[in-house]
Amino acid sequence: MSFHHERIAGARQGIKLGLSTKHDEAAAFLGAKKGVLIFDMRDARTGEQIAYWEKENIITKDAGILAARLFRNSLDPSAAQNNGLTMLAVGTGATGNLLSPDAPQNTQRRLNNEIARKAFASAQYRNASGVAVAFPTNIVDFTTVYGEAEAVGPLNEMGLVSTASQNPATLNPIANGPTGYDATIDVTGKDIMVNYLTFSVVTKPATATLAITWRLTF
Repeated sequence: MSFHHERIAGARQGIKLGLSTKHDEAAAFLGAKKGVLIFDMRDARTGEQIAYWEKENIITKDAGILAARLFRNSLDPSAAQNNGLTMLAVGTGATGNLLSPDAPQNTQRRLNNEIARKAFASAQYRNASGVAVAFPTNIVDFTTVYGEAEAVGPLNEMGLVSTASQNPATLNPIANGPTGYDATIDVTGKDIMVNYLTFSVVTKPATATLAITWRLTF
């Protein structure tokens, strides 16, 4: 299977912002939010770039639940841990054609076939010019790095998750969606996925490292 392979000059200096998504009951708040993902896979030995691309994402309806919870009380549900976004999950379960999967829906609540999740290596504020800064702004880069033995497989879906557990081996998905989205479900103790992305399959071998940066603009 061939790799999708593009080189985009200057991507680490200035990232083009992407999607603007509106939802029925949260258009005023979530409609202006933006997200773009940067995918960079390299050979672990030589550092040669195997695959690189940027792609816009879907902000899910459940993002509104997490935002409301954090605005109400950032210590909820646990005062002893980060209750915001905590991990990036990757999987192999995007529906549709492998090279042209179905478009993501904002009613997606979990990955269809998650194979790995990992805490962020960094969460970096940036200013409007894309420059890293040490003070809070409305732009945050969430970066996760998967090592050689991690996330190995034909990847075609991923999502940003506020996890109920700090243990990446413990999954607490919401058993609902994308069809028949049920807003009445009590999501206490569940993983809340706020961004979802499908993409043409990219096979990560055990000889490669994968760095994924998800930029959110609020």
